[in-house]
Amino acid sequence: MDLRTESYSATDVGSVRELNEDRYFADDDQRVWAVADGMGGMARGDWAAEQVVETLRGLVVQGDLDYAVNQLGAAIEDANSNIAQHSAETGEQMGSTVVSLMLRDNSFGVLWVGDSRGYLWREGQLHRLTKDHSQVQEMVDSGLITEADAETHKLRNVLTRAVGIENNFGIGMVQDAVQSDDVFLLCSDGLFGPVKEPEIAEILNDADDLQEAAEALVAKCLERGAPDNVTLVLVSAQETTILRLSEAPGDWL
Repeated sequence: MDLRTESYSATDVGSVRELNEDRYFADDDQRVWAVADGMGGMARGDWAAEQVVETLRGLVVQGDLDYAVNQLGAAIEDANSNIAQHSAETGEQMGSTVVSLMLRDNSFGVLWVGDSRGYLWREGQLHRLTKDHSQVQEMVDSGLITEADAETHKLRNVLTRAVGIENNFGIGMVQDAVQSDDVFLLCSDGLFGPVKEPEIAEILNDADDLQEAAEALVAKCLERGAPDNVTLVLVSAQETTILRLSEAPGDWL
């Protein structure tokens, strides 16, 4: 099955923050997309997020999905080293989350660090592909609190992993097959904080195209007060229709 892809990206500073520390990356030709969220409360979160995106810009994708995903992971590790080195030189700690998507050979890979999320909207259902690298997620995993508790917990913004904070860190990864009409959503926590997953699914279901969906999601965040920067990338995959004609003009096969 030959799939064609389209993407649409959007970002907004929100209603509270003065600086947008989010960045997004979209390379439709190489089929690589990402969202990076510079960590607030630290020095130059916007610079850290930009370093993640700049590193991805230098990526030249080769090979099958497994090989290409390793390349993507290596790029994220390079960004981690660059940010950590700059932090050591300046004495200012800085970091960023990242969630990235790669499509290759009708399969996809999602890599992430931190609490920026990747979702798959398929056949009217929204599936979360990522698991937050956060303190409250660890509490959920250990059974101390529920998923509902985690949404309002006072520690919900405390991350356990971020790009640029540690020399050695684990990159989350999931891989699977792509189906026609799949829609992927990459986003910073400025989206899924104010807009809950059932609402995200409803907006994706009602929208006629990616731009309409993206604009509706950002508008819903702003309607809810948008306490953080809001950034998202939507990617759709559709089966390519091949029209074949016979050698005789006017005859259809």
